[in-house]
Amino acid sequence: MHEERRGILYGVAAYVMWGLFPLYWPLLKPSGAVEILAHRMVWSLVAVVAVLAVRRHWSWFRALTRRQLILLTLAAITISVNWGTYIYAVNSGHVVEGALGYFINPLVSVLFGVVIFRERLRPWQWVAVGLGGASVLILAFDYGRLPWIAIVLAVSFGTYGLIKKAAQVGSAESLAVETLVLLVPALVYLTVLEVNGGATFGHHGLGHVALLVGAGIVTAVPLLAFTASAIRVPLTVIGVLQYIAPVLQFLCGVLIVHETMPASRWIGFTVVWLALAVFTWDGFRAARAVRRRARTAPALETV
Repeated sequence: MHEERRGILYGVAAYVMWGLFPLYWPLLKPSGAVEILAHRMVWSLVAVVAVLAVRRHWSWFRALTRRQLILLTLAAITISVNWGTYIYAVNSGHVVEGALGYFINPLVSVLFGVVIFRERLRPWQWVAVGLGGASVLILAFDYGRLPWIAIVLAVSFGTYGLIKKAAQVGSAESLAVETLVLLVPALVYLTVLEVNGGATFGHHGLGHVALLVGAGIVTAVPLLAFTASAIRVPLTVIGVLQYIAPVLQFLCGVLIVHETMPASRWIGFTVVWLALAVFTWDGFRAARAVRRRARTAPALETV
């Protein structure tokens, strides 16, 4: 199989798994969001260590610099906020608002580029960002409040991506460090919960134990699939594939959880989708222009 086609399949698999997360977390009830988050940290470490052990890949740990360790510690804190907020969103009946966070995440990343890296946006990128801002205002009016779950998810995941980019550490390796950083707080919380009689692990049957342990597997597997995709396909393709997850999350919220979708909310999401369509179209247009210049440059040099 051609490597790019294999990469697309890996990418689709990763985003489909992420998109179906709303179906998994409710299975862990009566565990609360924080308890699920703590178990996700613990068992993610176990899963990723198992992967690294199979690959016999440990030399990278000694090569980590102090700067990388600090950055990965910050990444661990940021992703824990993202994970905890999403688990809360799903288990409290806000699946659609959670999906909104990942819909607007690309636009937040663009704004980070402007604010932090002083990047200049193309006119159509500004249009997309403006539409994204308008959608947030429409949905704030609909909810009667700022869609804080969506904003926290988008900002935390965008920040996480920035930190990971700066750290320049592989996904499995960085996940190992991040979950190792979070291991002690997670174990302390779970111990206190158990002592106080509030823990659910081991108190609701073997099936519940298996599902909590499985939280680590469902965290590690799509991340590894995503990495396998990212090294095989262009970023423009990854940019399109990333919409699979929030689309599936949105459909889970509407069709399975049966969240209410008044007309004003549909209008807000339509504006979001229009913003993403403009953003994606402009990205493909810019990529085509770059390829065109690359093809014509050798011809001009030979003249």
